[in-house]
Amino acid sequence: MKKFVIYKNPYKDKDEVITGKVKKCLRDLGAEVTDFKDYKGDFSEDVMTIVLGGDGTMLQAIRDTHFMLGPVIGINLGTLGFLTEIEPDSYEKALTALVNDDFTTEQRLLLEGEVCGINVRALNDVVLTRNGGLRINSFNIYVNGLLLAEYFADGVIISTPTGSTGYNLSAGGPIASPASELIILTPICPHSLNHRSIILSCKDEIKIEIPASKDGGNQEMELSFDGSSKEILKTGDSVVIHSSESKVSFAKLGKDSFLDILNKKMSEK
Repeated sequence: MKKFVIYKNPYKDKDEVITGKVKKCLRDLGAEVTDFKDYKGDFSEDVMTIVLGGDGTMLQAIRDTHFMLGPVIGINLGTLGFLTEIEPDSYEKALTALVNDDFTTEQRLLLEGEVCGINVRALNDVVLTRNGGLRINSFNIYVNGLLLAEYFADGVIISTPTGSTGYNLSAGGPIASPASELIILTPICPHSLNHRSIILSCKDEIKIEIPASKDGGNQEMELSFDGSSKEILKTGDSVVIHSSESKVSFAKLGKDSFLDILNKKMSEK
């Protein structure tokens, strides 16, 4: 790989000390390096994006590059960093391997839906949550046209395997290997003892419908894709979510399995 785009979180590297070292290292290795804000080309398969930041920066970079075709890899300037493989103290060895094409790629599932006539995608999750005061919301979930259940909860998380270590994990949902082909549905604070996470096929289509409240009044809930593209859904509104035909390509350097990485991350203080 000889072409690299650098996407940095300015708050994680305010003085650009790490960014400067990364750029110099890549150029010394004979690579072409461009800052994201200055890059005018396409994010094709022969261009790699290096993200400097945490998992949130990685998600933002993928959105800002319109779910790039080329591989992406992150240098972890955050905390746990499930999406960012490279640690700052090992960047030279990692960059040398990237320039020499000594890496593999892992394809990650994307979710897709249409909100207010706009097609939206998410690498981590689609989240429906209450909008406003502390009240119990109800919503209906259909899978492939069949009613799964009427939920009374603060909301629901529809997660990819990549996003299983995010909000889904915090809400008590299961962790899945990021290369898995599945969708996780996890209710947020369900007001029922029998509503738990459900694992669905990546081929399933999920519809969320906002009915009238129990007293017949109107409801409002907030829908977000990867924490952005927020829209308000009201009584009578619905959204259909399914896996996208596109995927995001993550560059992978290490030979550690997902379970090895998970064990390391979960052991960090």
